[in-house]
Amino acid sequence: NYVGKAEHALFALKTKDFVYLHVEAPDEAGHTGDIKNKLKAIEDFDEFIVGNIVQGMKQFNEYRILVLPDHPTPIEIRTHSADPVPFVLYDSRERRAGEAIPYDERIADRQDALLFTEGYRLMDYFLKQ
Repeated sequence: NYVGKAEHALFALKTKDFVYLHVEAPDEAGHTGDIKNKLKAIEDFDEFIVGNIVQGMKQFNEYRILVLPDHPTPIEIRTHSADPVPFVLYDSRERRAGEAIPYDERIADRQDALLFTEGYRLMDYFLKQ
């Protein structure tokens, strides 16, 4: 229930400062090795979770959104890999003009990518910025 999860996260933010939302479907689709299923899971996550949360967050003055998988699960190997984990961090306080940057696995390999070799440092960066 993607829409329900997004709605509940937005509702919780009316009284809380932080909400963590985990969606397992893209990971599980990677384990099946079915590219159509994985693409559908990612598209649904993008539309119904990210899309609804981005729209709903506009009710708040300032906010940050961090989107990432907990680990890569490539369909080729159908299990978790040690590849870098791509993420996108949006901060409503920062306005940048220009073209949107695509979000995919290759973003973690870019020369200008923000890289955290220890995962907990990403959360520290997210919370303290």
